[in-house]
Amino acid sequence: MNHHSEMIRQIIDTVENVVVGKREAVTLTITALLAGGHVLIEDVPGVGKTMLVRAIARATGLDFKRIQFTPDLLPSDVTGVSIYNQHTKEFEFRPGPVMSNILLADEVNRTSPKTQSALLEALEEGNVTVDGCTYQLFDPFFVMATQNPIEHGGTYPLPEAQLDRFLFRIQLGYPEWHEEIDMLDRMEHGHPVDQLTPVVEVEDIQRMKMEVKEVFVSDAVKQYIVAIVRETRNLDRVELGVSPRGSIALMRAAQAYAYIQGSSYVRPDDVKRVAPYTLGHRLVLEADVLGPKGQDDKMIQRMLTRISVPSTRKDIVT
Repeated sequence: MNHHSEMIRQIIDTVENVVVGKREAVTLTITALLAGGHVLIEDVPGVGKTMLVRAIARATGLDFKRIQFTPDLLPSDVTGVSIYNQHTKEFEFRPGPVMSNILLADEVNRTSPKTQSALLEALEEGNVTVDGCTYQLFDPFFVMATQNPIEHGGTYPLPEAQLDRFLFRIQLGYPEWHEEIDMLDRMEHGHPVDQLTPVVEVEDIQRMKMEVKEVFVSDAVKQYIVAIVRETRNLDRVELGVSPRGSIALMRAAQAYAYIQGSSYVRPDDVKRVAPYTLGHRLVLEADVLGPKGQDDKMIQRMLTRISVPSTRKDIVT
């Protein structure tokens, strides 16, 4: 097994000590971290969204901060603020929670659109601007935002521009019967997250992020990615398809997923595996299509069955 594959397995196994039975969600989260992207976790309260983020931070040893988004939260509560120092006669920047490796934006859709937009620059460019001065964020910088379904009271729908900045949107769902029993056993004498210790160092994450960029993507696979994205613009009852930013996101996600699987090149199966999580939230559906949760993901999955896949290994690796 490759050295990086062993480290990734250790991270996933460590997180699963707390988040029981959600290996796919944990794997996707690590994929987004190594791809340099961000994750939006959408689900009902109480299924472990916040605990997943805390466990990832503990297992990786990355600096972790949390923002509880509320209706009265201000943009400066996210990015930081400049305060006048009477002794030095100068303004000093007091960094906000965004200055961290892992930022948990908890219930991000409970705050106003103005405050939600304070995250846009950080999500896309890795820096924030306060009072005309630009500050570089940490490396890695990884946002995991949680949101309740938009039909719940007191929520504001995230604007399309902000949704587009998240690499993945995932759901956790309720655990199976045996998983919930296992969870109770682990919680009986204390919270298992308090027992987690880092299994990698910050330098390991930084190195793996660089190695992900070296995963080979053939011309045939790039054409496959573009074919998928362009097809979303022709779907029935879709008002707005996936933008070119989505093409880039899909390639980055596929590279990271292939890397986690121990491959040095991207296969069509890697693209198909991450496509619903990468593209579903980037679709703008017609108003009368807004039905059950995950409807857009299912549209992507059905669409994938109609698109020709590169068929030979020669096309994929050369």
